[in-house]
Amino acid sequence: MGNCIVVVQFDLPKRTEEQAVKGAISTAPLYRGLAAKGLIRKDYLNGEVGTGGVYLWETRASAEAWFTEDRMAELTRRFGVRPRLSWYDTHVTVDNLQGETRVNGKALTEAG
Repeated sequence: MGNCIVVVQFDLPKRTEEQAVKGAISTAPLYRGLAAKGLIRKDYLNGEVGTGGVYLWETRASAEAWFTEDRMAELTRRFGVRPRLSWYDTHVTVDNLQGETRVNGKALTEAG
């Protein structure tokens, strides 16, 4: 079973770098606390087509447990627009920080 990536997008104007950093830092502790619930990583997005985040989850089930209808309603209240979610299964990851390629979360050996 592979990891799950969820891309969350809000149809909002691009923020300044200062606004984007301030907003991200204010919520980062919440996401750091989700490791036990299966969140591996979150990247904050700020671009011409909107703002949002890219979430890497251990499993699709852990992502689905986070992105409930209640969570969607909370995000809609906070940002003033309902986010769009795109779901992706990811079976192969190239991780240059760890110097490895993983298949379904397990590192390949040099022998392959």
